[in-house]
Amino acid sequence: MKTVNTKNAPAAVGPYSQAIIAGAFLFVSGQIPIDPKTQTVVNGQIKDQTHQSLQNLRAVIEAAGSSLGDVVRCGVFLKDMNDFAAVNEVYGEFFSTHKPARSCVEVSRLPKDVLVEIEAIVYIGEEKK
Repeated sequence: MKTVNTKNAPAAVGPYSQAIIAGAFLFVSGQIPIDPKTQTVVNGQIKDQTHQSLQNLRAVIEAAGSSLGDVVRCGVFLKDMNDFAAVNEVYGEFFSTHKPARSCVEVSRLPKDVLVEIEAIVYIGEEKK
């Protein structure tokens, strides 16, 4: 196994890694809407927070030498399921032609009281280890 870290995504807010490569897969920890330059939560509506979370997700995936086109599954955690349509709108900008498998659930609370968190599993192939 190999750990993946990048300064282009926020540092972990707990005892975990941004991502781990295991075999042919990259497991990306949930990304919340923290600006990696300031390490502060992006204030704003759900669309702003979703956009930042997906930018952070992309940064970690790219640090592993892969791309959003290699994502096989995403998990989306929402503070309020009423935000589902708005999240889908932004999510569709990042995953327009390639649509990975996905789950989306409402949770009672997320780290730093953000509105959204997104995690991913990425197929990187043996050659990228």
